[in-house]
Amino acid sequence: MMISANLNTYLIIAAVLLVIGLYGMVQHRSLIGMLISSEFILNGAALNFMAFNRFVAPNPAVGQIYALFIMGIAAAEAAIAVSIIIAVYRKYQSEDPEDLQDMKM
Repeated sequence: MMISANLNTYLIIAAVLLVIGLYGMVQHRSLIGMLISSEFILNGAALNFMAFNRFVAPNPAVGQIYALFIMGIAAAEAAIAVSIIIAVYRKYQSEDPEDLQDMKM
């Protein structure tokens, strides 16, 4: 069985990535799991940009630029989030978000 390469196929895969990411954000009990789930959400968005770029956009570079921008944001988000998680773990000896209720702003 061959999967056809049309816009709907890419949109379904992107929606599945979005749902997996949202489910992971709600269900995971650790900050690392939430970080990985947010990466799924960003990858779903990048896939949408690339799919619409391939099938709809008149200028083929626009979707690729947006996808590269999302990759850069994801890399910066991962670096900052991991450093925050390490700092929180050093202070509270836990990465469980429910154990961090006494954090003050």
